[in-house]
Amino acid sequence: MKEYNPKQIEKKWQDIWDEKGTFHALEDKTKPKFYALIEFPYPSGQGLHVGHPRPYTALDIVSRKRRMQGYNVLYPMGWDAFGLPTENYAIKNKIHPKIVTEQNVSRFKSQLKSLGLSFDWSREINTTHPEYYKWTQWIFLKLFEKGLAYKKEASINWCPDCKVGLANEEVVNGACERCSTEVTRKVKTQWMLKITEYAERLIKDLDLVDYIDRVKIQQKNWIGKSEGMEVDFEVSGGEKLKIYTTRPDTLYGVTYMVISPEHPVIETLKDKINNMDKIEEYQEFASKKSDFERTELAKDKTGVEIEGIKAINPATGKEIPIWISDYVLMSYGTGAIMAVPGHDSRDWEFAKKFGLPIVEVISGGNVEEAPFTETENGTLINSDIIDGLSVNEAKEKIANYLEEKGIGQRKTNYKLRDWVFSRQRYWGEPIPMVHCDKCGIVPLPESELPLTLPEVESYEPTDNGESPLAKISDWINTTCPKCGGSAKRETDTMPQWAGSSWYFLRYTDPHNDKELASKENLDYWVPVDWYNGGMEHTTLHLLYSRFWHKFLFDYGIVPTPEPYQKRTSHGMILGNNNEKMSKSRGNVINPDEVVDEHGADTLRTYEMFIGDFEKSVSWSDNGVKGCRRFLERVWKLQDILVEGEEYSKELETSMHKTIKKVTQDFEAMKFNTAIASLMSLLNEFNNIGKVNKAEFKTFITLLNPSAPHITEELWEIVGYSGMLNETEWPKWDDSKTVDDTIEMAVQINGKVRGKILVPKDATAELAKSKVLEDEKLSELLKDKNIVKEIYVAGRIYNIVVK
Repeated sequence: MKEYNPKQIEKKWQDIWDEKGTFHALEDKTKPKFYALIEFPYPSGQGLHVGHPRPYTALDIVSRKRRMQGYNVLYPMGWDAFGLPTENYAIKNKIHPKIVTEQNVSRFKSQLKSLGLSFDWSREINTTHPEYYKWTQWIFLKLFEKGLAYKKEASINWCPDCKVGLANEEVVNGACERCSTEVTRKVKTQWMLKITEYAERLIKDLDLVDYIDRVKIQQKNWIGKSEGMEVDFEVSGGEKLKIYTTRPDTLYGVTYMVISPEHPVIETLKDKINNMDKIEEYQEFASKKSDFERTELAKDKTGVEIEGIKAINPATGKEIPIWISDYVLMSYGTGAIMAVPGHDSRDWEFAKKFGLPIVEVISGGNVEEAPFTETENGTLINSDIIDGLSVNEAKEKIANYLEEKGIGQRKTNYKLRDWVFSRQRYWGEPIPMVHCDKCGIVPLPESELPLTLPEVESYEPTDNGESPLAKISDWINTTCPKCGGSAKRETDTMPQWAGSSWYFLRYTDPHNDKELASKENLDYWVPVDWYNGGMEHTTLHLLYSRFWHKFLFDYGIVPTPEPYQKRTSHGMILGNNNEKMSKSRGNVINPDEVVDEHGADTLRTYEMFIGDFEKSVSWSDNGVKGCRRFLERVWKLQDILVEGEEYSKELETSMHKTIKKVTQDFEAMKFNTAIASLMSLLNEFNNIGKVNKAEFKTFITLLNPSAPHITEELWEIVGYSGMLNETEWPKWDDSKTVDDTIEMAVQINGKVRGKILVPKDATAELAKSKVLEDEKLSELLKDKNIVKEIYVAGRIYNIVVK
């Protein structure tokens, strides 16, 4: 027997799979399909880290198993390659982003191929290729056609370092998620996508899909649906301030109002306001803060009372002061809130700081000492027409009263805001629109797609917030598609989210130059059956791609309202020191080095055996070595291989139990326990000292999805027909998964004192004889009088003695 040599074996089989197109999805649409999808990577200069292979291998295992179960499997791969990281690297190193992308993709691809992943490389896509982004632009034109893409002036999050506008979702703790620079505010004309039109469906249709609970919760929390009322507060001066509240039952506890420093009522009633100098000073102060800073709960409360105007509480008829404070944003709700300091922590702190009245309207606390916020249940007090009612009764009665009086109406609200879709950068999809003085904003005709990026020498962002494309006059200056007059191209580009919002559809028909994908292919492959990705993408990417898919469903392009039938997520692989891997911590593990030293099969098996797939786990070099030793023991089974076309009697139960366990555990993402059961079976082979050809064939077939190279090689060495990946997945017989012999607990006076091995259907007499044969148990019964025996076949034997 030759020595186990992973390098030699793995390269050999990877070349064979490539040459034969072994893992290409079939055109045969009569077969049941299985579409497995992983988030396509951003090809950075650093290459793969050991976190990448974990989700890739997991769905590779399921895909390999499903192929052997007779499914037509689509398991594709591509590159999400537009965006800031590549552009920033290109600027720093003075290399064109296109060249940087090509280099990074080439490196990533060679690394992925070395892992033996069963991707269908014939369907590879790249979001930066014009033949791909032609259809990203086409979708944008359709969104514009239906009024879901529009341009408006907005106060946006601006990263001064990246020199780019950011969506709210890209700001984390007041800083740019990419470079951690503190975000500022800038007023710019931006392209927006009307995702809010789909808010209700994005929540409701979660009932149609199989997502893990924490993913559904994240989606719902981000959309932020609430049921409440819009209520008008009259303002001295003849104006009205509209507020939105989920708690109209607390109206009698409103002692002041707070409006955003940007609220237009300030300008409207400017002549009636006595302290405009202070107001303007505060407006300037607030304008320098990001939304996050302004709404941070722990920050010190600031504000200015508007002198000269008052609001009227519509429930009490009393005048109340109006304040401006930066924690109220114009971009959320109506830009005005009613303050109930007795029952809201922020309002209470504000009231205490500025000496404002505090009124208790739900009984249960001392609101002078602290706000009483346990108000989901309770009884209304100090509330006139709703006094003595429960919270739910009070909500209903006050809502009816406000509607009858015409000062309020029931309303459903969402926290979700329309999607800021402009980026003032070069490396992104050009937005296919032109600006004409005569016709306004005009879309390009579909025949002119793709609108490609111009070749440029300088792609540095501008300090004034314009895209670098704004400097390229021969590209900008064009003719209007509508009137033929002179016009200018849109210079903003799309965000990185654009290409990843529909990529799963292109995989179904990646070389189609006539349409996004054929109806026939979309009808067969969509929806994706199983999508796995990181928890960090279960909010934004998932939300954006579900929105685009729903739009394409409404437009009649895709056959289902949801893109992904099942969504799961994996935990991170941490460094040896149990910290997140990063260059600065010096704990990054390069998968190339593991493959070079131990082989891809070892890396794959270790990453699946390392722990619970959904949880974060720490890397262990000893664990890697342990998996290498396991595979070496698998290789050495050749030494004890004997003839046999059926499972031997002594191993039959173990074989069927292992088939069942591995099959079910792979589908349940319990990869670690599936591999553990294979390790146990290997131990049984070695303990018995032999394994026959039927047992060996099943064993290496079960191991194949995790360790495909070594098992293909062993298949060939032993001389089974064809290739292993073409064989049928083993089946189990439930009746043969039950042990003939079981281990039974023996109790004496109710306490377990030992265990005996008996046939599963043993009689009480046989069980008693086994107890008496056991040295320890027989000693405990010596000189004792047995007064009662409780025997349940297959479960327990309890002996009561005096």
